Amino acid sequence: MVHTGYNPALVALSLAIAVLASYTALDLGGRVRGTTSRLRWAWLLGSALAMGGGIWSMHFVGMLAFEMGLPAAYDVGHTLLSLVIAIGVTGAALAWLGRSRAGRWDVLIAGPVMGIGVAAMHYTGMAAMRMPGHLAYSLPVVALSVGIAVTAATVALWLTFRPTSIWQRFAAALIMGVAVAGMHYTGMAAATITAEEAGAHSAHFAATSVDQQNLALYVAGITFVILFLAMLASAFDQQRIQGELQASEERFRAAVQAVRGVLWTNDPQGRMTGEQPGWAALTGQSRAEYEGFGWAEAVHPDDRQASIETWNATVAARSTFVHEHRVRARDGLWRHFSIRAIPVLDAQGAIREWVGVHTDITDQREAEAELRESNEEIQRYAYIVSHDLRAPLVNVMGFTSELEAVRQELTTLLRDHPQGARIDDDITEALSFIQAAIVKMERLIAAILKLSREGRRQFIPETIAMTPLIRGIADAQRHQADRKGATVRVAADLPAIIADRLAIEQIFGNLIDNALKYLDPARPGRVEVTAAPAPGDRIRFAVSDNGRGIAPQDHGRIFELFRRSGAQDQPGEGIGLASVKTLVRALGGRIEVSSQPGTGTTFVVTLPREPVTGRGEAAKSHPPETMPLAAE
Repeated sequence: MVHTGYNPALVALSLAIAVLASYTALDLGGRVRGTTSRLRWAWLLGSALAMGGGIWSMHFVGMLAFEMGLPAAYDVGHTLLSLVIAIGVTGAALAWLGRSRAGRWDVLIAGPVMGIGVAAMHYTGMAAMRMPGHLAYSLPVVALSVGIAVTAATVALWLTFRPTSIWQRFAAALIMGVAVAGMHYTGMAAATITAEEAGAHSAHFAATSVDQQNLALYVAGITFVILFLAMLASAFDQQRIQGELQASEERFRAAVQAVRGVLWTNDPQGRMTGEQPGWAALTGQSRAEYEGFGWAEAVHPDDRQASIETWNATVAARSTFVHEHRVRARDGLWRHFSIRAIPVLDAQGAIREWVGVHTDITDQREAEAELRESNEEIQRYAYIVSHDLRAPLVNVMGFTSELEAVRQELTTLLRDHPQGARIDDDITEALSFIQAAIVKMERLIAAILKLSREGRRQFIPETIAMTPLIRGIADAQRHQADRKGATVRVAADLPAIIADRLAIEQIFGNLIDNALKYLDPARPGRVEVTAAPAPGDRIRFAVSDNGRGIAPQDHGRIFELFRRSGAQDQPGEGIGLASVKTLVRALGGRIEVSSQPGTGTTFVVTLPREPVTGRGEAAKSHPPETMPLAAE
């Protein structure tokens, strides 16, 4: 048997190489995801060379650290093969985990591949030794060395390919480096060397120890240079990423300013901390004034409590914060802001901070107020005009009745007159024209009054289950549908909304009635009501039919008062769709039409899930334990 030992300096050097190579390789490997195809393969190749070459270098230095008292040489072919194995298996493992679709459990494939590859590299390198002796292995210790390599490689890769800090990545590299060294020295402990010639120990030690140390230093030096270059490339890439992040942040800030917004951040509890230059510039508050919950002093007193309650509900639900309130600007004026914020989560799913934007909508709200004033003025004008028109119309109707009575007397007086019959016919025709004009005028005035009243109506929001409501409307019109041989299908999954029930009934009652009126008699009628989500927490309801259709040039006109399109073979005055549009707009929605003559028509009504002037009652159930918003 040959008495063996280790050079402590070279053992320490081999361990340092293993840890440094592992950190470099894992750092490069972590950059594989999220990069372009060309860069991805470059980082993958770099990490494979760093890890495989580093492991091989550690193994080679560890072999040179082994003092076995026999002259030894290394077969070039087997030595290079061990290097190829090290680079190949580490590259394969990192490539498997670097896939865009790689999941958490893929580490259970990559880890064993890398561990077994490290073991294969080690024992291939051992097979490269040429010495005057026999080499045997203890199978249990060999199995233990392979188990160490597989377990540690799996743990290290799991730590690497998940969001980690630099210290977690260093821990992964330390685990991997110690595992590689541990596997190597465990594998060495599994070997038993039997010398063929006695007495060669002291002669070999004297002749080879210095050269062995120098060779180890050469290998280590080259390895350190390679790893340094790899880490330098990583540093340059990190600098590039930081530059891109800085440019992206500047673009984001410019975009926020372009929409007249103020970017802000809050801590998880809704407190304002740190520098908030945007908020300070907007309100004129100093950091001492706005820090904590002091910012709330800049919110309008009438809006403050509602903001607090809505924010508490949002924090509890960990959802998106959408709100409006007024803020006192630096110049002392109150300005309207639309607020939208989202929680930013850490790797464990906990809220790290809140990030949002205050968008100045003062001009929009002022324009809306002016429009409302203008609409109210028009409605008042329409009411006055229609009322004033009705008064003389009543007189005309009364005098028409008088003329009808006089006509009877004239008929009696002119009975024997040669022109009596002609005069009576002329009077009768004139009176019928007057009466028809009066009836039409009465209907038009009634329509104007109806629209005027709808514009001034106070809506009462309530939660409406849309499927049963619209099915009820369809049932009420079943007689008309049966008469035309038509079917009305209402989707079973229409979402509920919060709106005025009477207005919703009038909107969809009108649309379904129109669809049934203007079906094509040449084919069985079909009317369908469906719904789909729309951006901005809205619902898009569609009322579709396979009727006559509407000519493209009439798509915009049909919503105008007293305007109709197509053949006028159905009763109506052209006020139904005008009324529908008025109601939809009053509810904060919009209506659109798409139609093709001879194919059918679809009216799309987009409505908010809840009234645009309120946020529902959910927020009121949360006491004001936390406070909203801190702005930058």
